Amino acid sequence: MSNLWRRMLTGSAAGVIGSVLLVTTWTADWLAVLVGILAGVAFSLAFRPAAGLPLDGVMAGGTTGIALWVAVSVIAEPVLRGEGAQWEAAGLGRLFPNLVGWILFGAVLSLLVRIGVSLAERVLGPELPPSLPVAPTPARIVVLGGGFAGVTAMSYLEQRFGGNPAVSFSLVSDTNALLFTPMLAEVAASSLEASHISAPLRTSLRRTRVVRGEVTRIDLERRTVCLAATSQGSEHEEPFDHLVLALGAVSNYLGMEDVKAEAFDFKSLEDAIRIRNHVIEMFERADREPNPAARQAMVTFVIAGGGFAGAELAGGVNDFARGMLAYYPQIPPEEVRVVLVHSRDRILPELGDGLAAYALERMRARGVTFKLNTRVAGARRGVVLLSPDEELATETLVWTAGTRPNPLLAHLPLELDRRGAVVVEGTLAVPGHPGVWALGDCAAVPNAESGETSPPTAQFALRQGKTLAANVQASLAGQPLHPFRFKAIGALCVVGHHTACAEVYGRRFSGFFAWLMWRGIYVGKLPGLERKLHVLTDWLAELFFPRDIVQTLSVTRERED
Repeated sequence: MSNLWRRMLTGSAAGVIGSVLLVTTWTADWLAVLVGILAGVAFSLAFRPAAGLPLDGVMAGGTTGIALWVAVSVIAEPVLRGEGAQWEAAGLGRLFPNLVGWILFGAVLSLLVRIGVSLAERVLGPELPPSLPVAPTPARIVVLGGGFAGVTAMSYLEQRFGGNPAVSFSLVSDTNALLFTPMLAEVAASSLEASHISAPLRTSLRRTRVVRGEVTRIDLERRTVCLAATSQGSEHEEPFDHLVLALGAVSNYLGMEDVKAEAFDFKSLEDAIRIRNHVIEMFERADREPNPAARQAMVTFVIAGGGFAGAELAGGVNDFARGMLAYYPQIPPEEVRVVLVHSRDRILPELGDGLAAYALERMRARGVTFKLNTRVAGARRGVVLLSPDEELATETLVWTAGTRPNPLLAHLPLELDRRGAVVVEGTLAVPGHPGVWALGDCAAVPNAESGETSPPTAQFALRQGKTLAANVQASLAGQPLHPFRFKAIGALCVVGHHTACAEVYGRRFSGFFAWLMWRGIYVGKLPGLERKLHVLTDWLAELFFPRDIVQTLSVTRERED
């Protein structure tokens, strides 16, 4: 029996049993059974049960249950009754018992699918491995970059090539963990512990040799990657037959070296930790500062850039700072300011006008100050210069106003677009360089779905990784390559205390419900059961206890080159 039929039968059986939980929410038992079967088959085909504890799959099933609740109970069922989708708060409140049933159904379904797969393996034997390309010589696949794009591509490559000894994998990264960047602002705002949003690469990639190092040079002719020398040895060379460029992006200060010298980056886990500790340090200094002007400069926090990163950071830091006032009685609340500087006439250009206006209104009500149609023009110690002609006294400037692809790409004989990203074909192959591929923030990837270049976001990088793995396998097998194709799902942005904005498949949500969506969706996407439990524990503790104000780093004014 083929793997496909085995999984379809397993999913159908799991869906029939699991549909018992749905019968209580419908008068039509047959409809519950039908939906249960369809959901079971889809879940069985989409999710391969992981080794070890089944709880990770249970959480994925619960998240699937939430999506099914929206699709069936909120949209499809009311529409079939002629009532229209139930998006209002009152309608959603009535459907809350259904939500509980769907979450339980998804969780139980994941367990039933896992049990069914195990039973099928005992009765019918293990599943047949996928057909693997046989290379005449060993194929060495090297991925540069440990972000979403690189790690996802490598994960799918491992799945596609399985235990094929003819293919080896190496991933080169300057860190040893995958950073879950959507939650980075929560680390800076002391809502989450730093280690809880990072997953070790060596536990995520089982067949891959993880090499921690800094790439200094790529020689496409000799087909080698040079890594910087360590204190214990000399430069290291990593040979490759297929090279995947997933080097990501760095902050772009638009040539303003004075701003670069004074501003905090907001790209890495270290950046978030440094910002958090700096905010606490400013409160410590301000608490003993008698001069009102100097004190206000210490508790004025300027964030440049009104996109997702800037808005989420501004909302988080604002909540963190105002929550700390209870411990610093010498600081008048009116002196605390979080200022968001944005060059356009509205924040969050990635969202529609209505959601952007809602986010600005809610953040302003919480105390955030906005300077729209304004740019950061320069900076010096204790002062930020704003265009057209304004000076703002502050000890804190965080830059989120622009990024550019990794500057290492500029030294390669590759075609780059105006951003500095590698121009690739729709298959993610670099034209004119067989065996070289690029994806993620460092690549200009055509999207066959829209006919436009893919935006540098995580949801596109994840899907590009899957397409790239399939095309690398097809390339080794001498088979046709397929273009990247993906339709954006939507966007989520949390903007402060229990408030978020969401746009999912064209539907718009805001407020507390969107905030629950943000947390539910992202904790479901967070890699690893251990990290999910840590984050859920942090969020639960925050409901009953204030945010931690213990400094974990010594703070100086020095900036790295």
